Amino acid sequence: MEIRYRGRKITPADIVFIRELIAKNPTLSRRRLSAKLCRAWNWVQPNGELKDMVCRGLMLELHRQGQIELPAKRKKPLNPLAKRRKPLLDEDTLDSSPLDGRLNDIQPIEFRQVRRKGSDEQLFNGLIERYHYLGYTQPVGEQMKYLVYGGDRPVACFSFSSAPRHLGPRDRYIGWPHQIRRRNVHLVAYNSRYLIFPWVKVRYLASHLLSRVVKILSADWERLYHHPVYFIETFVNAPQYKGTCYRAANWVYLGKTTGRGKADQTHKPNRPIKQVLGYPLVKQFREKLCGVEP
Repeated sequence: MEIRYRGRKITPADIVFIRELIAKNPTLSRRRLSAKLCRAWNWVQPNGELKDMVCRGLMLELHRQGQIELPAKRKKPLNPLAKRRKPLLDEDTLDSSPLDGRLNDIQPIEFRQVRRKGSDEQLFNGLIERYHYLGYTQPVGEQMKYLVYGGDRPVACFSFSSAPRHLGPRDRYIGWPHQIRRRNVHLVAYNSRYLIFPWVKVRYLASHLLSRVVKILSADWERLYHHPVYFIETFVNAPQYKGTCYRAANWVYLGKTTGRGKADQTHKPNRPIKQVLGYPLVKQFREKLCGVEP
């Protein structure tokens, strides 16, 4: 029987290999066994780091199916996502006085990449939690966070993360076969949050910032994760929002979600149906995403 896990095909020979690995290393913990398996399979991310969490998930699934027998847990670590505190915002030190005017009045506009940057990232997280209608949730996988300054004041936030593995409107627009999509979906990024602060009233700012961020995202992503991105996408929660600023910045309407979510087992909508918008970062995005030289 063949098993597929997170895009990787697991054969009976692979399962035998894992059993032998466990038998040869009886003193190793589950964590160290998964790291050893990653190295044996060269199961790494594009930036060279081990796919340790994915590998542990695979081994746990095989253990639950009775295919392998993992050693007993040595300790029960806290779930960092379940136990994570909501980010706090120090509003006493935040200048939230009205900021009106034209684009020229808030120059220079600066995008600061704050991922893994201490207090700047904490400020970003707190602003999203306090002022974005969806609040802050910890992104999973590769991610990028920008705090945008107009002059010496923050005016907006952007966050991008790994794209969903399956998204019908996007996949039809790109036109890639499912085998290539599984291999290349890491070259697509998802704009998970975009927030202009409520005290900022600058005409055309929203679409202007969108037109700016698409010019820097791929290079910043490559510096952090050692690969570019060629396409970005976002969801618009209609009819609450119309996505006017995205359309003004030339994002393309791709279609609507099914409302079923990625873990659906019922084939019935169980969440809001959203519009899907996308933006190619290079002219030959289809050739690059499909692995074909232009």
